[in-house]
Amino acid sequence: TVNLSSIYGIGKSSLDLLEAAGFHNVEAVANADVDKLLHELTRANDVLKLSKRPPTHAAVEKWIAIARDSLIADEVVTGTKAKPVAESSAPAPVNHERNPEVVAMLAAAPFALPLPARVLMDHQLSVSDIPAGLLLNRYSGDLEVQVDPRLPGKPKPKATAASVNGYVQLADNTRQKLEIDTSKIRSIDAMATPLVRGPAIKVSPAEDRIALLRAPRSSTNEGRNPESRFYIRGVLHSHPVSVTVGAFVTILVMLMIPVAVVSSALLFLSTEMPEKFAWVPGWLLAFPLALPVCGAFYLIWGLSGACRICGQKLFVHRSHLKNSRAHRVPGLGYILPLCFHILVFRWFRCTHCGTPVRLKE
Repeated sequence: TVNLSSIYGIGKSSLDLLEAAGFHNVEAVANADVDKLLHELTRANDVLKLSKRPPTHAAVEKWIAIARDSLIADEVVTGTKAKPVAESSAPAPVNHERNPEVVAMLAAAPFALPLPARVLMDHQLSVSDIPAGLLLNRYSGDLEVQVDPRLPGKPKPKATAASVNGYVQLADNTRQKLEIDTSKIRSIDAMATPLVRGPAIKVSPAEDRIALLRAPRSSTNEGRNPESRFYIRGVLHSHPVSVTVGAFVTILVMLMIPVAVVSSALLFLSTEMPEKFAWVPGWLLAFPLALPVCGAFYLIWGLSGACRICGQKLFVHRSHLKNSRAHRVPGLGYILPLCFHILVFRWFRCTHCGTPVRLKE
């Protein structure tokens, strides 16, 4: 006999796709149509994500040709006549989710009850002995539906076998009632002195510091709209001044680089062609000279700016998936909008983890 795994080109992921689409043996693949089989494999992969990309039309056509040749070779070796290869003989997957009995079954049992490990041990079952769940929307063949409206009841108490006469005696799980000492009960009228509320407990500076880290002072957001960006929120950063200076220096460097390049180009052209570029002023030389100074400031404060929660660098570009709530402007990216948000609103959301962090108490 020939199995699917012996066909050249069918790997582990392709084998799982074929079984998920309802093609469990070589006969089913040999009797399938190329376009129909490719369509079913693509649908199964879209739902189950078993393979990074579905097989191509040429690969499926080659599988069917090898499956048919394998059946013919197996017929010659074993002497048994194989089933005729026909495109219409393969059962088409049926969507049983529209079956009224299946709808009633899902309504009666909307969730699955897991099997306890004790049940598997008592019946000597392994994980491989438990059948996989069926895909009701693409199951090939008839489906037997059993609807039982009964819900599982409470487990009965375990019985303990008695050692005399072979009788079974149920364990008594009822707790003994505790006796109340009536001598310690006093009425309200018998109370000699009323209860006096003690002095309020003062919060220590350490506990007040922890509360300040979690939320700003009430006076900070007084009169501000909670839905506005001017409403300061988030945890308090441990180095707010350093982050603020880093945002300012980063903006300065990002603006200084194109200005310094344009200024250098104009000064060079005014030197080479003074008759055409005599209008270029000499003070533009200040921008190229100031660029190394701004770069030094960026190395000190820009590279040190990090998120308080995840510790990632805030003003350094990293090629990875950013948080969906990060500050971003199309065409400007993430860093420049983040710096403007820090300087204007005094709080920001981390580009990497999305946690709100404030720079003001």
